[in-house]
Amino acid sequence: MINENVKSCLLCGVGGQGTVLASRIIAAAAMEKGLRAKTAETIGMAQRGGSVVSHVRTGRNIASPMIPYGRADILIGFEPGEAVVNLKYLKPGGTLIVCEQEVKPVTASLGQSAYSGEDCIQYLKKTVEKCYVIDGEAICEACGSPKVLNVAVVGALCASGEMELSLEEVEAALKIKLKPRLVEMNRKALRMGAMYIK
Repeated sequence: MINENVKSCLLCGVGGQGTVLASRIIAAAAMEKGLRAKTAETIGMAQRGGSVVSHVRTGRNIASPMIPYGRADILIGFEPGEAVVNLKYLKPGGTLIVCEQEVKPVTASLGQSAYSGEDCIQYLKKTVEKCYVIDGEAICEACGSPKVLNVAVVGALCASGEMELSLEEVEAALKIKLKPRLVEMNRKALRMGAMYIK
């Protein structure tokens, strides 16, 4: 039986992009709001460009942290190819947020497979009605650090309304999860990410 009060977000990317921290920020914001939150990660050879998948579920009554196929309210792809691979988790009518910059997986780097981030983006736009593409590189440049990408996509998630979290609730979570000197820079990234959702 589907629990309508549970919200599910799947985040996917490549090792080093901050996927796990993003999931923990979402969970912390939900808990600050008084909701329960459960997370789980599937991490491959993350330090070598392997896939990282984080499950986040929030609500009052969560049976499991793992999101079944076809049940994610929102899918966040830190990288286009990973978004395509994990599209099976997104529910019909769900929302997709994807960063347009590609990070070639190990197999492509070794010449074992062809890979084009641009082709992946075009496929995602055709396949998912609510597909939002973020220029993560531009946000990172504006904020002065490549490490704010994860917070930028959380800002887009807030603006989508899918997880029912406000930017202010996430900002409170940033103060808990980040060192004080990093908060303002990440707050800027959060707001910039939100601007990509129309």
